[in-house]
Amino acid sequence: MQKLALRLALAIAALTLTAGTARAATATATLDVTATVVPSCTIAATPVAFGNYDPLVTNSSTALNAQGTVTVTCTTGTAYTIGLGAGNSASGSRAMQHASLTAELPYELYLDAARTTVWDNTVMQTGTAAGITPAPYPVYGRIPAAQNVPTGSYADAVVATVTF
Repeated sequence: MQKLALRLALAIAALTLTAGTARAATATATLDVTATVVPSCTIAATPVAFGNYDPLVTNSSTALNAQGTVTVTCTTGTAYTIGLGAGNSASGSRAMQHASLTAELPYELYLDAARTTVWDNTVMQTGTAAGITPAPYPVYGRIPAAQNVPTGSYADAVVATVTF
């Protein structure tokens, strides 16, 4: 009898729990996820290294040419321009400075291999990034022939700027 009463009590408790259990309801909401990809660019340069300039023999009638590179990497779809500064010459035109004297060695930087279009901050390279892939732009340098300058090392620093 006690076993029957215990079974009956357990059955009633189970029915009570089942009947008293609330059914779960659901509701939904949309969680928006957003981001903005901003235009961004980086710029790097390899030198225009002319090497030895001999105004008396080798370069008495032939200019000395050299080439460097400006490389731009931008986010996809970013339009940009690349300009080259005038360098550090006090004369207002591009010239390398002697390492220890006040002498200058004139040179120029160009957009094209024929060296007909000067590359500066008014005449610039333009582009639009097609992907996050470095885009190299050659820089063509030239020291005119027969420059009457003292022997020694000459250098200049030209700022390359990407505007986007």
